[in-house]
Amino acid sequence: MAVVTHLYDSYDDARRAMSELITAGIPQADISIVANNANNRFTTGENGTYDTVGGEAHGGAGTGTGVGATVGGIAGLLAGLGIMAIPGIGPVVAAGWLASTALGAVVGGAAGGIIGALTDAGVPEEHAHVYAEGLRRGGTLLTVRVSDADQTRIESMLGTSSVDVGARREQYRSAGWNKFEDKIAADEAVTRDKMPIV
Repeated sequence: MAVVTHLYDSYDDARRAMSELITAGIPQADISIVANNANNRFTTGENGTYDTVGGEAHGGAGTGTGVGATVGGIAGLLAGLGIMAIPGIGPVVAAGWLASTALGAVVGGAAGGIIGALTDAGVPEEHAHVYAEGLRRGGTLLTVRVSDADQTRIESMLGTSSVDVGARREQYRSAGWNKFEDKIAADEAVTRDKMPIV
């Protein structure tokens, strides 16, 4: 089993990629999404689902349903979206197995937080730091467990609109960043690095 993780600057790009995964037959139990909830971009709607991003309704094919209801006509994973706080990142809206792992670490007081959850899942630590920093700065993580045989196909599918992790690492480093530090609040990190939240 392989783990494929991609960072998106746009929540909509991550949501579209997730919909493609489901359409391609990836079980929803193997998909996880974690989106920064900076400035309360997601608002709670009916039945506790998260309905809007930036004030615009998101959901299935123009129906006005919430992000917690339908994605491109495929119900499921996003119905489990919930809000949680990740140390050093703040509030996020998350669903899936990675979110459960990160929440378990936070609730249980385990060390590692989001970095630990990512590295425990098999993400290289140097990438995990970039993903966590990107999440802190307003991004969205999409993580999927796939068979080794499907890894290349899924990497290709997710890579079309995601962040180039190597280029992003260099961009952060050029502003003085070295690694994700969960003791630093998101607004302090942005001020320190003089880079805006995406």
